[in-house]
Amino acid sequence: MRNITVLSGGMGGARFLRGLLHGIEHRLLPGVAADATVTVVANTADDIWLHGLKVCPDLDTVMYTLGDGIDPERGWGRRDETWSTKEELAAYGVEPTWFGLGDRDLATHLVRTQMLDAGYPLSQVTEALCRRWLTPSLGDRVRLLPMSDDRVETHIAIADPESASGRRVVHFQEYWVRLRASVPADAVVVVGLDDATPAPGVVDAITDADLVVLPPSNPVVSVGTILGVPRVREALVATRAPVVGLSPIVGGTHVRGMAEQMLTSIGVEVSAAAVGLHYGPRSDGGVLDGWLVDRVDADQVPRVTAAGLPCRAVPLMMTDLDATAAMAAAAVELVGR
Repeated sequence: MRNITVLSGGMGGARFLRGLLHGIEHRLLPGVAADATVTVVANTADDIWLHGLKVCPDLDTVMYTLGDGIDPERGWGRRDETWSTKEELAAYGVEPTWFGLGDRDLATHLVRTQMLDAGYPLSQVTEALCRRWLTPSLGDRVRLLPMSDDRVETHIAIADPESASGRRVVHFQEYWVRLRASVPADAVVVVGLDDATPAPGVVDAITDADLVVLPPSNPVVSVGTILGVPRVREALVATRAPVVGLSPIVGGTHVRGMAEQMLTSIGVEVSAAAVGLHYGPRSDGGVLDGWLVDRVDADQVPRVTAAGLPCRAVPLMMTDLDATAAMAAAAVELVGR
């Protein structure tokens, strides 16, 4: 295997990518060439415009993580960050105060917005930003693509007794950052998704791959939105490459994030088996050829395999690079041929 494509969200996908690259570099992945390249198709439906700036949280989390600039404690934003601009904006009473842009992170959004205003599509902007973060050797092995150059934004419908309809819709970032996903999500509304087109290179990255991986990212608002871009799901169904996924649900809940709330909003049981069956086996109209669950969910393996989807229980906690590389190796072994 020389060409691997990963459909990634933010923190979970970024951490998996570090382990995957570690595994490739140290020859820990059976059947994967030491010079294998990785193409990352990142979710952009979390994007938001703030203070006149285009903010792409998942793209930046992947970029900063691979470039060793991520804040390791938060899992997002820049390390050694300062917040003077956020404090000054709050002093002026400028909203929103619930979403803070760090001073170092702000430079990325300024450059991105200037390039977009100059007419460059998001895919070209992302390529330019990655030159700042990916060393020449890493840049030869990794390519980061937005799922689409078009504007796509996820909104969440929540209950609101004061509204005539009984609910209101908030941007995904407000639901996650301000509300901390603490209220039930009635529905997920992805604005612009049906009219979006894949960014240049996205479909080819799937159809020309030797392996496609769905990492332990949110199956609804990360991987789910990538799959919702027209032609992406069709490319997954048609590719000759095996497609393998890793469960973001361990022991009946998410490890980090809000997968539990999002799955509930679309009526999917919060379990490792249910998420695998939500993606579905390619042999029955789904997108997967294999599914990994954590060892604590080993009792769910028969339910998945009974539906025609090969499944195995392995450790899925990304505690360090070697543990994450072992997850990637297990994924390769499950679908390798």
